[in-house]
Amino acid sequence: MVNNESLENVVLELRRGVIVLAALSQLGNEEYGYSLLKKLADLGLEVDQGTLYPLLRRLEAQGLLESVWKLEESRPRRYYVVSAEGKKLLPKLKKEWAGIVSVMDKMLA
Repeated sequence: MVNNESLENVVLELRRGVIVLAALSQLGNEEYGYSLLKKLADLGLEVDQGTLYPLLRRLEAQGLLESVWKLEESRPRRYYVVSAEGKKLLPKLKKEWAGIVSVMDKMLA
């Protein structure tokens, strides 16, 4: 029998696989971490801060995002936006995602 903790872990694994695509798709305009978290949640994808912030730093290190520090409301915030390299990769990721969804739709029908 599957317990709630096991179910939550499996669901988290599924979501973790789509967060890169979700983040890149929503960073066409500058967003800071919390605003991106809220935007993703509003669209139906709940992401933990402990997952998103390291992901943003990793995507930046890979050259897929750029960031800039801005002082707003008397505190600095790091704003992220898709880089030129990220813009080239995004259509390829979308195509790959569409293929995965198509295959899974067949499997789950």
